[in-house]
Amino acid sequence: MRELAIALLAALPVVAAEPSKSWIDPDTGHRIIRLTEEPGSASLYFNQNGYTADGKEMVYTTPAGISALNLKTLAAHPVVTGRVRVVVTGRKSQNVYYTRDGAVFATDVDTLKTREIAKLPPRGTISTVNADETLLAGTYTEVEPTAAQAYNRNAPQAPQGLEQPENKGQMMERRLAARIPMALFTIDTRTGEMKVLHRATDWLNHLEFSPSDPTLLMFCHEGPWHKVDRIWTIRTDGSHLTKVHNRTMEMEIFGHEFWSHDGKTIWYDLQTPRGEVFWLAGYNVETGARTWYHLERDEWSIHFNVTRDAKLFCGDGGDPGQVAHAKNGQWIYLYRAEPVVNRGSLESAALVIPGVFRAEKLVNMAKHNYRLEPNVSFSPDEKWVVFRSNLLGSTYAFAVEVEKAR
Repeated sequence: MRELAIALLAALPVVAAEPSKSWIDPDTGHRIIRLTEEPGSASLYFNQNGYTADGKEMVYTTPAGISALNLKTLAAHPVVTGRVRVVVTGRKSQNVYYTRDGAVFATDVDTLKTREIAKLPPRGTISTVNADETLLAGTYTEVEPTAAQAYNRNAPQAPQGLEQPENKGQMMERRLAARIPMALFTIDTRTGEMKVLHRATDWLNHLEFSPSDPTLLMFCHEGPWHKVDRIWTIRTDGSHLTKVHNRTMEMEIFGHEFWSHDGKTIWYDLQTPRGEVFWLAGYNVETGARTWYHLERDEWSIHFNVTRDAKLFCGDGGDPGQVAHAKNGQWIYLYRAEPVVNRGSLESAALVIPGVFRAEKLVNMAKHNYRLEPNVSFSPDEKWVVFRSNLLGSTYAFAVEVEKAR
């Protein structure tokens, strides 16, 4: 009988334990919750607005498509089914914008009403929607890139596309050197009309409209950061092409740019020089004023984000293989911005306003594989920092509470 019982138990299906839903990080004292249920699900890239205009829902990707999560109840529902690439959620409507099968679409996350906005040009992609949701912006290559040249970090947001490729650096070098002719364009969301704003043989990427000015678009010259003048803005009529940062030393790098919520400041990772001295730099697009917050090596992050009042920032840390080569940098961080007191020095609009970040550790990411970048953002109520992680094995979206649980 004992042998029969053992055989019967062995034949029973093995039920995997459900990943933890909520816990307090023993190293930081902050509460963490797992937001999503689907293995392979993820919150959006750090500069993509992933929250609905009413602040009640978060859009995220799953192996099946796009879903929306109620941030109060944590109940989720599918919005779009199939292999798609998320662009962004609107700041005015409840729409999520995405591309599929050579066209760009909008779907209301509540009613699921869907419309096709326009067909994309050959080799075209859409990256952003403006503040009043009247224009989309994207790029296309004017010739067919070879397989070796065709790297684009804005690849489809399917789970298999979330991790950084091991040979990313080599691909970026080849793509930059190829000098492929590109066009920067807009599409009118009401009529589908397409207009080209700018042409270049620079690698144009990382487009993001201002969250407040519908006519102001930020973009970058992509590539190894020490080889490009990266951050630029342009008006939607093609005028006022402006370089945001001028390099002042060899091997100075800057990138992973993003907007403040009021659309007045562009924030970006700045290193003077690469891998040695670390700042989060801000450029006021209205006044030209510059603010730099200093970070210690172990407190540097791949990506940063900011609250509406710009007093709190967050970051996703990095492992020893990242540019900072941090020995103890695998954390989700909260940063409190602290200006350096001006004790009577000369004041000039041409001088950088200095400050420092006072860092607090929120989540121990020692079990996270940083080939998947966590991509932090603040929840709309700014009480949580949202990130994606594989710290439980499969990829899920998580949130950590800004206030300590104990």
